[in-house]
Amino acid sequence: MTRIPTHTIDDAPEATRSLLAEMVQFSPSGRLLNMHAQMAHSPAVLEAYVSIRRATGQHGTLGQRIPTALMLTAATADASQYALSIISLLALRAGWRPGQVQALRAGGGVGDEKTDSLIAVVREAAGNSGRVSDATWGAATGHGWGDDDLAEAFAYLGLTVFTSYFLNYAGTDLDVPAGPALAGEAG
Repeated sequence: MTRIPTHTIDDAPEATRSLLAEMVQFSPSGRLLNMHAQMAHSPAVLEAYVSIRRATGQHGTLGQRIPTALMLTAATADASQYALSIISLLALRAGWRPGQVQALRAGGGVGDEKTDSLIAVVREAAGNSGRVSDATWGAATGHGWGDDDLAEAFAYLGLTVFTSYFLNYAGTDLDVPAGPALAGEAG
C-alpha cells in the first residue's frame, strides 16, 4: 500500500519540479517512475537522492557495470522488490547477462574473481550495518581494488540503501517490470 502521495511534474512541490524533469531523462522507462514521484513529495528526500546519484555519476570511476552489480548486491539485503526490479533492469542494460543478474540476486557473484571480491565487500557491508571483516576487505585489496575503489563502492551501497529503505518505507507501487529475464525466480 502506497503511503506517500505520488506526484506528476505539474503537481509536485515547486522545489522538486526541475529534479523530476531530470529524473525522466534518466528513467529506464522514459517516464517518471513512482519512486521519483513519491520522493518529490519531500524536496529534502528527492534532493538527497539526486545528490548521491549525481555524485556517483560525475565522480565515479568504476564504470557502468560494476556499480550496477554492487547496487544489486546491496538491494538483495534490503528486500525491496522495487529496488531489485529497477536495478536488475539497469544491470542488464549495463551488459550483465541474465544469469549473472540472477546470481547477484541470489547472493552470488558474476564469475570474475576480482569483481566478486568487491561484490563480497558490499554484500557483507549491506548485511552488517556497514561492517566488513578484515578478511573480506583484504581479499578485495588482494585482487587489486584500491582504497579509492573501496571508498567509492560505499557510495553505491549508500545510494541503494537510501533508495531501498525509502521504497519500503513509502510502500511504493511497482511500475517497472519485475524482470522478464528473471521470470523463473520466486518473488
